[in-house]
Amino acid sequence: MRHLINSVRTIVLIGVFVMAAGCSAIIAGATSSMADSLADAIINQSDPETVRQGAPAFLLMMDGFVGNSPKNGSLLQGAAKLYAVYGAVFVDDPDRAKRLTERGFNYGRRALCVRQKSVCDMHEFAYDEFITGLRRLKAGDTPALFAHTVSWLAYIRTHSSNWGSVADLPKVEASLERIQALDEDYESAAVHQYLGILNTLRPAALGGAPELGRRHFEQAVEITNGQDLSIKLEYARSYARLVYDRELHDSLLVQVIEANPEVPGFILFNTLAQTEARSLLESADDYF
Repeated sequence: MRHLINSVRTIVLIGVFVMAAGCSAIIAGATSSMADSLADAIINQSDPETVRQGAPAFLLMMDGFVGNSPKNGSLLQGAAKLYAVYGAVFVDDPDRAKRLTERGFNYGRRALCVRQKSVCDMHEFAYDEFITGLRRLKAGDTPALFAHTVSWLAYIRTHSSNWGSVADLPKVEASLERIQALDEDYESAAVHQYLGILNTLRPAALGGAPELGRRHFEQAVEITNGQDLSIKLEYARSYARLVYDRELHDSLLVQVIEANPEVPGFILFNTLAQTEARSLLESADDYF
């Protein structure tokens, strides 16, 4: 659970700050190319601490945008994903992480509700009713469902001591499978990675599905041509450690450490993955 969403790569940031007449102003009508450029600058940053220190300004920016356009689905999706990533990956204080991911999940719920009113607050449905709600969603609802699911994963990750939250994991897994059914190409590597993690939370004897998880990890590696090092990191941490495969574990981590992290689109999370891979490799003797 601890690193359930470390591999989220899509950070949606809408708008830019400009200085005018000595004051800061937010351009709410920023073009998508501006937003894409800003997101690219973040995911291609090789210094995670710069992102850690700079991202809060954009959290406030997204709050302002959503406040001005509370029914704008794209803004809600962007706010949900940004809060999810920042709260679960870059915040060390547990109470603060809980607050931030709760805000992100609130944005994610609103994003899905704006898109499809029949599934508003679907997370509160009983499981069978939840599955019925998922079936109502169409291909065009995929981005909203993905934002809802990612922010939900972040929320569960920071509230893992609450068994009521953890009990929602089957619903999250069903959401990911529905995303695949609606559009198998939408964030396909990330979806496979999340499914890999969820299926390796428990050993087979306790109801887990580690071999299914392994196949998801391998598909995620194949989709990214091995360039997203966070996938191999999670493959080692979630699957290899669960089944006590020391050879696979060390092989994957060495591949992560020895790889060139400077791959456009993956630099930030590759840098984070290499740091964690070194830590996992150092602790391997104690674990195995």
